[in-house]
Formats: sequence, structure tokens, C-alpha cells
Amino acid sequence: MATLLALDVGTKTIGVARCDDAVGFVSPLCTLARKGVKTDSARVEELCRQHTAVAVVVGMPYELDGAEGRSARLARQVGEAVAERTGLPVHYQDERFSTVEATERLRAAGHDSRAQRAIIDQAAAAVILEDWLAARRAAQGTSNT
Repeated sequence: MATLLALDVGTKTIGVARCDDAVGFVSPLCTLARKGVKTDSARVEELCRQHTAVAVVVGMPYELDGAEGRSARLARQVGEAVAERTGLPVHYQDERFSTVEATERLRAAGHDSRAQRAIIDQAAAAVILEDWLAARRAAQGTSNT
């Protein structure tokens, strides 16, 4: 079974989500406390091994004008370190509104703001992975016509 992992890289935490078979159900997995790029990438490598990941999707928090700011550069650093450690393909997905979407979904599911704090980053990683999968399906659909 092929597993994809997605990362929502922040300054204090990394939210992680997973999906099996690239068309299955995306689910939040865990939230890692940030320790530094080297340690973080080692922890993601372990998750990749545990879940038999075949690729990693990293959310890119681009600026509203599409530029790569400080947060996007940090996400890219983590993505590059994960690619180097694991040898897996790392894909990048625009995640400018993933936290807003995740917050709305959690609220709709009945989680109050206090309950959301513990899981918001992994919920945002799930949104990132869903968006990447949808974009990939859309690209495959247009290439077949």
C-alpha cells in the first residue's frame, strides 16, 4: 500500500497527515514540536519509514503575491532535508489558506477553539494533502483529453 505524508511546517510545530493509495482518505497523523531542520527531518524520516511513505508533500506558505517569504523558505529547507535523508520525492503545494480551511472544518465538526489548538496543524496538513491530490487528479484529467 502506497502512503503519502504531508507536512504543514510552522515555526513551532510541524503538522503531519497521511493518505494511503493516493486516492484514499486523508487523515491527520500527528504534530511534531520543531527542534531544528536536521532533527525535524530525522523525525519525518522515521515517520516515512513507519508508514512506508512513497512521497512527501510539503505545504508552501507563499505570500499573497506568490512570493516566497521567510515561512516558505523554512518549509523548503525542511522539504529539501527530508528529500536528502529519505531519498523520496518531495512535492510542494501552495498552502496559503489551509489553516483557515482546517479551522472551518474543525469548527463544523464541533471542536471549540481550545480543542482545535492541539490538532490544527495536522488538520492543515490534511488540507494540504487533499489539495495536492485534487490538483494532481485535475492535471491527469486534462492530460487525457
